[in-house]
Parts: sequence; C-alpha cells; structure tokens
Amino acid sequence: MPKPIPVPDEVSKPFWDACNEHRLVVQNCLSCNRLQFPPEKVCANCGSLDSLEWKEVSGKGKILDYFVIHDSRIRPIREDQPINVAVITLEENPEINFLSNLPGIPVDEVPVGARVEVYFEPVGPGQLIHEWRVIG
Repeated sequence: MPKPIPVPDEVSKPFWDACNEHRLVVQNCLSCNRLQFPPEKVCANCGSLDSLEWKEVSGKGKILDYFVIHDSRIRPIREDQPINVAVITLEENPEINFLSNLPGIPVDEVPVGARVEVYFEPVGPGQLIHEWRVIG
C-alpha cells in the first residue's frame, strides 16, 4: 500500500526529522511531566505554552485493538482493501497511541496484546515514516 508523504509543519517537523534519523520521539511537558502525541503547540494536560521538549522513546509497545477497513473513500488505500488498522500503545505511556496497518499481518488476524516495535520505511525522497511490526 502506498504511504502518504508527510508534510511537516512547525509543530511536527521535529518528529519527522527524528524519523529520518531512525528515532521515535514524542513531546514531554516539563511542567507536568507528561508525554504526549500527536504533537501540539501546548501541553494537552496542563496547558503550558513553553514547557514542551522532544523526548526519544523506546519504540516498543503493544497492540491494544484493531479494526478492518473494507470500504474507504481514501484513494491511495482503495486497491489494498480490506486492510488492518491497529491501535498501538507506547510502552512508556499506554495513553499514547499510534496507528499501523501492520505490514505482513493477514487481514483480521491481528494479534491483540502482542508486542510490537517501530521501524522506519522510506515513502519519498529523503523522508522516512514510522511503522510497526510484531516481535517475539
């Protein structure tokens, strides 16, 4: 399935730059010591405007749940339907979720509860994106 090429903005650019370095980062609020993703201009917990920093995380997590897309209006994925969409929780903070189609996992055979790790795959010249694979 072709993956969309991200268009970073001022808030998300550090995240995509880290992906290009094979690193997974999330925002960390120094005021309330809370991790957050997706990136925001302010802390979603305490509202701090100037206490966010980027923190590298392990890139490990587990599959919380999943659903299958059978009939999407999103053109790039139409020919690959049906596809899995797994909800991945981050090891450092299970409140942080990422989505993945779990390449290589047959449709509707997603192992809920399985451990996963991030890897980075190219989607265009000079741009990597984060993707997830089942481990162990």
